[in-house]
Amino acid sequence: MMNMGMKNRKRLKTALFDLIIALALVFFLFPIFWIFFTSIKTRAQAFAFPPLWIFKPTLHNYEAVFSQRHLLKNLINSSIISAGAAVFALILGCLAAYAIARFTFKGRDSIAFDILSVRMMPPIASTIPFFIVMRNLRLYDTHIGLIIAYATFNLPFVIWMMRGFIEEVPVDLEESAMVDGCSRLGAVRRIVIPLISPGLAATAIFCIILSWNEFLFALVLTNKKAVTLPVAVASLISDRGIPWGEITAAAVVIIVPILIFALAVQRYLVAGLTGGAMKG
Repeated sequence: MMNMGMKNRKRLKTALFDLIIALALVFFLFPIFWIFFTSIKTRAQAFAFPPLWIFKPTLHNYEAVFSQRHLLKNLINSSIISAGAAVFALILGCLAAYAIARFTFKGRDSIAFDILSVRMMPPIASTIPFFIVMRNLRLYDTHIGLIIAYATFNLPFVIWMMRGFIEEVPVDLEESAMVDGCSRLGAVRRIVIPLISPGLAATAIFCIILSWNEFLFALVLTNKKAVTLPVAVASLISDRGIPWGEITAAAVVIIVPILIFALAVQRYLVAGLTGGAMKG
């Protein structure tokens, strides 16, 4: 009888836990569900009260944002800038993280903290300096200008993450490779990089997501040529009103690529986050 009671209590706890998880999923996913449903409604259907749950869907909003608003160009801009910023930040960040993790020098720990403290600075405080620098270098409204800006703010995160992964790799492996004739750079390329590849993938995912969703710098440092998706969506609002159908369609366009990307690389993300990156 006691065992039966314990089993029933365990089942009750499991059912209660599952119910809480289900309610949390409904709470967090309902806005996304509502955005998608609004994007396939006409203007009259979107403003109907009470809300329409059964209706004839339309793709008019998607046709409008791609044919009239030229959202495809903004989608390409966001893809190029996010990928470029991630690659640039990973190359520089891995080199800096390796130096901090492997070399002993005065003030090493304080330098690591100083690098991380850059993330504590409010981004809006650096928008005007960035604008002046990019304008003087003729990088305003260019892909490379935004890539540099995003990589600058991703660098502290990359260095802090990759430092933990590199410290997990035994130094003996590199020393053995160098004894066999490898240079230090060769040992890093042949030994360290393959071993920390899950960490590289996880860090790259975060960098891409941060760059993909960034709005402030994209608004300040672009005008026409390099406008990204978040800025393009905000520009849909005008004095003539708010086209909710087009805005929600554009929001779906923003969500879907990054969602597909995250699902495709989720195993690397889990492997990276469980591989010791938080040790640093």
